[in-house]
Amino acid sequence: MKLTFYGACKTVTGSCYLIETEDTKLLIDCGMYQGPKELKERNYGDFLFNPAEIDYVVLTHAHIDHSGLLPKLMKKGFKGPIITTKATMDLCSIMLPDSGHIQELEIERKNRKLLRAGKHILEPIYDHLDASKVMLQFKGLDYELVTELSPTVSIRLRDAGHILGSAIVEMWIKQDGKKIKLVFSGDLGNYNQPIVKDPTNIDDADYLIMESTYGNRIHENLGDKKEILLKVIEETFERGGNLIIPAFAVERTQDILYYLGILEQEGRLPDCDIYIDSPLAISASEIFKTSVQYYDEETKKAYEASGQSPIILKKLKMARTQEESMRLNEVKGRTIIISASGMCEAGRIKHHLKHNLWRPESSVLFVGFQAEGTLGRQIIEGQKTVKIHGEEIAVKAKIYNVEGFSAHADQPALLKWVGSFKKLPRKVFLVHGEIEGIERLKGLLEKNLSLDVIVPDWQQSFELAAEKQVSTPKKLTDRDLELLYNTVINKLNQVYKSEIEKSDLELLYDKLKNIEKAI
Repeated sequence: MKLTFYGACKTVTGSCYLIETEDTKLLIDCGMYQGPKELKERNYGDFLFNPAEIDYVVLTHAHIDHSGLLPKLMKKGFKGPIITTKATMDLCSIMLPDSGHIQELEIERKNRKLLRAGKHILEPIYDHLDASKVMLQFKGLDYELVTELSPTVSIRLRDAGHILGSAIVEMWIKQDGKKIKLVFSGDLGNYNQPIVKDPTNIDDADYLIMESTYGNRIHENLGDKKEILLKVIEETFERGGNLIIPAFAVERTQDILYYLGILEQEGRLPDCDIYIDSPLAISASEIFKTSVQYYDEETKKAYEASGQSPIILKKLKMARTQEESMRLNEVKGRTIIISASGMCEAGRIKHHLKHNLWRPESSVLFVGFQAEGTLGRQIIEGQKTVKIHGEEIAVKAKIYNVEGFSAHADQPALLKWVGSFKKLPRKVFLVHGEIEGIERLKGLLEKNLSLDVIVPDWQQSFELAAEKQVSTPKKLTDRDLELLYNTVINKLNQVYKSEIEKSDLELLYDKLKNIEKAI
């Protein structure tokens, strides 16, 4: 059985892993690359495998860096099922067409420049119609259900606690009369997050393919995110500015609404207007409202007690149309605008940054991971000017970066999750992280848990085999050792006092060998 890494190698985007057994080829995720130009270029090239030969895709969750190239996979010949949770299927039904629409707009803008320069125009990787079409191949499964995909492959999806419907994939592969168990962590969530459940503990694995996004970081202020948010709002409004929050449309937007809702219920939310300016985030919020079965116990009880969704606010307004979004560019203060994309790479957030970054009275609050090379990363790293839609914009607004809002497990949470395995994996492959985070986590896993850790390169393949069966001697109890000790002493006394029988010596030798094995 072969495992090949076609994405998320020493970077946090483009997740894609190919499993090849004697009768099945399947992908875990088929994500889009984001960030630096050299990574984005991979989205436009040919797949490094034949999509028509892939039997299944197993999708861990809906984020575009995990699902974003599925329409392209279909266009290039993939005709098999896409296996995922029902919530992920619902979210992809809005996220993939939105991704296609964004690509159409971006290509249209680029092509205007290319035509003026007399150059060849570009085509989008896929459009919104391709994205809608691929949804016909989705198949939603419940958590905890063991499903046989082929005579050699069975899977089970477990809750990853990252976003609504996110999954850890347990996979059992039959080979040479034995079973090999692989576990793909997907993206793991932090413990004690709002709305979603904690990541599921896994009993065992032969091979673990694990994310490492925050492998070198500890989220600060995990317990008082509501108070941090209130402080940022109050400081911004005191200066007379707007608060711009770049937020992923799925999960992060809903988390922010959850905390704003609590502040509103407590009567502590300052008088202001709150806008969600993202059609995708609005649609995702509608899915969240009806997905009560995925809530954690605390959120579910609050919902049952009040009969109201935890992300509903009286002050909340929706900017659905382009015209409504553009009107927000004229707002000068006491307004909170939550908009996508979360890394500021595309979408309406770029317009809001363009109209607010240069204003010292305004604030920008980052609440999620910013990949290397993204506009968001440039801003949090302190660049004095950034380029938005070809125009240089001064960065004078107050910049806040609160990692405690992240839906990704931090370093202690990652170590806690691996440490919860009842039987540790034989090998761990670290993916979905930048090199500094990967190396730090690798060192801790090797030191603290004595694990064999591998950091795969892009396109690198590994042959995976079943563990050789080695008979394990019975573990001796303290009573067993005491009896053996007494036997040895008695026999040694006999050697010095009288003749010892050959059979006694043989028996003593066997017992001593058992002690040696036990030790």
